[in-house]
Amino acid sequence: MRHIHVIGIGTGNPEHLTVQGIRALEATDAVFALDKGEAKAGLLGLRRQICDRYIEGRPYRFIEAADPERDRRPADYGVAVDDWHAARAALYEGLIAEHLREDERGAFLVWGDPSLYDSTLRILDRVLARGRISFTHDVIPGITSVQALAAAHRIPLHAIGEPVRITTGRRLRDGLGEEPGATVVMLDGDPRFEGLDPALTIYWGAYLGTPDECLVAGRLGDVAEEIRRVRAEARARHGWIMDIYLLLRPAA
Repeated sequence: MRHIHVIGIGTGNPEHLTVQGIRALEATDAVFALDKGEAKAGLLGLRRQICDRYIEGRPYRFIEAADPERDRRPADYGVAVDDWHAARAALYEGLIAEHLREDERGAFLVWGDPSLYDSTLRILDRVLARGRISFTHDVIPGITSVQALAAAHRIPLHAIGEPVRITTGRRLRDGLGEEPGATVVMLDGDPRFEGLDPALTIYWGAYLGTPDECLVAGRLGDVAEEIRRVRAEARARHGWIMDIYLLLRPAA
């Protein structure tokens, strides 16, 4: 039966790949990758770099396909994401059926870790539920951007005995709320920091773990504009950006 590895590859540094991930790649016959257009060609290139580095001594196929279009400003976010996942499921089904024989192993290389704000596992479940092809699959964890951010700034994520909340930029628009602890914010495509306490401490990072890594930290009211400037310049330079930040409340 076909088998699929879902491999977390970290945040762009090929050395983020775990030994378990390398072993899985070494046994892979076909790697599936979505082409997100010229602006994000670097993301595709990094996946190729990882494969060329770790798949040694055996041929493999690198299968590219155009990512289905997604409505970036939907009236109903949930419906738009569901439609996008359905389109991806149909695409994945076709790729696996066409490019992976019954006795072969395929792989999807997932940015960061497959468990955190990534759709690959949900989409593979949809493919299996359609019932037209069958395969087994496993998940190999990777270094998350949350871990990479803390490592880059040389900080713990939380104060002693306090929780850590992980949310998205979309959710942050409602504010931090009254819950104690630290807040990690992912997928904030346009960080404005509006309505947030300027006394918060922020640790921001982009392209974590790579030669292009950008880091800014300080009191939010003092560094917010610097983050927006550095972010805009980096995005213009590379054509894409993946960033994340941690917010800490002032000490009591």
